[in-house]
Amino acid sequence: MSHDTILHLFCWDNKFVPSFRTLIRKHFVNAGHRFIIYTLPHTPIASGVLTASADTVIYPSLLKNCFALSKAMHQADKIILHGLFSNHLYYILALQPWLLKKCYWIIWGGDLYNHETMQKNWRWWKDWFFRYFVIKHIGHFVTYIKGDFELAKKWYRATGIHHECLMYPSNTYQEFIVPAKTGTTTNILVGNSATPSNNHLDVFEMLLAYKNENIAIYCPLSYGDAEYARQVAKKGTELFGNKFVPLMDFIDLENYKKLLGQIDIAIFAHKRQQGMGNTIALLGLGKKIYMRNDVTQWDFFNGLGIKLFDLNTLNLSFIDNANKQHNMDIVSEYFSEAALLQQLNSIFSR
Repeated sequence: MSHDTILHLFCWDNKFVPSFRTLIRKHFVNAGHRFIIYTLPHTPIASGVLTASADTVIYPSLLKNCFALSKAMHQADKIILHGLFSNHLYYILALQPWLLKKCYWIIWGGDLYNHETMQKNWRWWKDWFFRYFVIKHIGHFVTYIKGDFELAKKWYRATGIHHECLMYPSNTYQEFIVPAKTGTTTNILVGNSATPSNNHLDVFEMLLAYKNENIAIYCPLSYGDAEYARQVAKKGTELFGNKFVPLMDFIDLENYKKLLGQIDIAIFAHKRQQGMGNTIALLGLGKKIYMRNDVTQWDFFNGLGIKLFDLNTLNLSFIDNANKQHNMDIVSEYFSEAALLQQLNSIFSR
């Protein structure tokens, strides 16, 4: 029995690439999956983290490997675009528009929302022409947040088909046992990464009203912009003293799960879809989540029946037991690995 050749074109990210490739190798062993991993200037692959293999090619530069990339895309039956961040990739696809109908764009977030967040100078407009053409003609869009697909239609007049899919293992919820919380301190998590879109300083202003209460503010800053991380850590310490805990160093998954288990309230002030892996894990643990009510994930979670809390109503009360259990039940069912595998199989076999 023959199988389609499926080319995964991956913008390097150590949170998504290794675990996704492992999942594919484990559950789709007889399918023809190939991986091309490319890097951006600010995201080099650390030595020893990922190596080329029989099914994986690494391109430090798309531009220098454009002919080999084009050949691989022509040979593939499906092209899965894991993130659309490279202007060079837009150029390559725009010059070969016949490829776009077999492309599946897995929307990461920042690759969609830079329409709103990037400075619109002459360079932006030059690249936007290619970006608009490519997104408008892509055949398939992959995201479990339908609001993001609707924005692609609004901003780029996208005409492709939407496929609901959790996309990555990091977006699934694996039940795990965490130690019982110790102490009476209210533990607050602010944001998910060291990127300005977390709007950390806005949240700090909101929390100043509680600075004299028994609180601890945890702030993950090991992932993203190192200079911005230092600025946030400095400001948080100035405002809250030793009640502020900047997480500047990478924490392995098991210890990060233990940390999330100690959190009581998480505050995500993003103005766009972001931090979904953290949000899903915290909801699965029964934690109280605050976010803006005008972001696409607000509508998504509400559509599932999950209880969220509007950032404009911030207070330090805990989530009640009924809503806590209700959220945990929904998360364990919807965000399961079995659901992800079924969704991927549907995309790969259609």
